[in-house]
Amino acid sequence: MGLKVGDWAPEFSLTDQHGKTFHSKDYIGEKYLVVYFYPKDHTPGCTKEACQFKDSYEDFTDRGAIVVGISSDTEKSHRKFAEKYELPFRLLADPDKKVRRLFKVKNNLFFLPGRETFVIDLKGKIAMAFNSINASQHMKMALNTLSSTTTIEKGN
Repeated sequence: MGLKVGDWAPEFSLTDQHGKTFHSKDYIGEKYLVVYFYPKDHTPGCTKEACQFKDSYEDFTDRGAIVVGISSDTEKSHRKFAEKYELPFRLLADPDKKVRRLFKVKNNLFFLPGRETFVIDLKGKIAMAFNSINASQHMKMALNTLSSTTTIEKGN
């Protein structure tokens, strides 16, 4: 059973495509976090998913969120992937799958690393957990959740 809405999000630190360490705790209380786990850089589904997040990146930042993608690929692979597709967000290297395990993201049917997206609210709780092999739904689900969460918190 994976993490669910209302659970506390685990704190984690990973290195991004530029060799800089990302600490999730630095953003709790400041920004919403959209954390998406994906199987592998440079594959068709993962490229589609990353580009959807890129194309809607401003919608996320306008709502006070940052987006990070996590896979077990290396920093170098992430750097090439981010440069090739001009991704404006951080890709985090999780080669030992420690953070994937913290978030309880399971492998899919074909033993590939699972594809799961989380929205973490300002308190550090899971506001959305979406698990689907279908790469095209993750960005939409995260943005819809973020839109409704920010509206509720603003009192609208």
